Amino acid sequence: MYRGYYGYGGYNGLNAANALYLVVIVLMFVGMWAQGHVSRVFQEFSSMRARAGRTAGEVAMELLRREGNNNVSLAHISGQLTDNYDPRTETLNLSDAVFASDSVSALAVAAHEAGHAMQKYTGYAPLVLRSAAVPVCNYGSRLSMPIFIAGLVFSFRPLVFAGIILFSFAVLFSLITLPVEFDASRRGLQMLTSGGYLTMEEEEGARKVLRAAALTYVISALSAIAQLLRLLAIANSNNRRRN
Repeated sequence: MYRGYYGYGGYNGLNAANALYLVVIVLMFVGMWAQGHVSRVFQEFSSMRARAGRTAGEVAMELLRREGNNNVSLAHISGQLTDNYDPRTETLNLSDAVFASDSVSALAVAAHEAGHAMQKYTGYAPLVLRSAAVPVCNYGSRLSMPIFIAGLVFSFRPLVFAGIILFSFAVLFSLITLPVEFDASRRGLQMLTSGGYLTMEEEEGARKVLRAAALTYVISALSAIAQLLRLLAIANSNNRRRN
């Protein structure tokens, strides 16, 4: 029986898995750098006060009202850059560093979350899809690795591929997240500029804050894809050894 170029069918698959493991590790460190970069850029433009002269919480609500969206409530939450929009309760949650700040960074973050609220208001399809996928993806990400490893340990292929399928839901979620986050930033920045809340210099600062945040989502998606490919390579190697 043909055993592959190196005389053993699983060798190439194992090499591929090891190479992808290195990619995952590199992306993990790049992701850590990206998170630090977000914090550094946020801090840089936290010292730049926006000409609007109003807090990020006030501006976010004004932006939504100007667009005719009166469904959203505002809430103050603790933490650093824990800002989020909850589409279930239609609540804009702004963190300590954003809620009462009038900095360019704070306005950029608040406008981004307001952009998510406008996605819900206009029925933006990727947001609807992501919201619907949350329960499946949460379970998939938690159960995928234990099931995959159990399949390898017991040499039971259905479990191996079940783990891969479950993890693929997490990858899908990462990919769906990209257009949702990019569009929220676009909407938020557009609302800020059209409303005259930022000068040209302030607008460039807001763009830098939002670009830094977007980078973290790109790296997360790439990491998920690399991990999925690694699982496929391991499964392929394991299957060849059995044959």
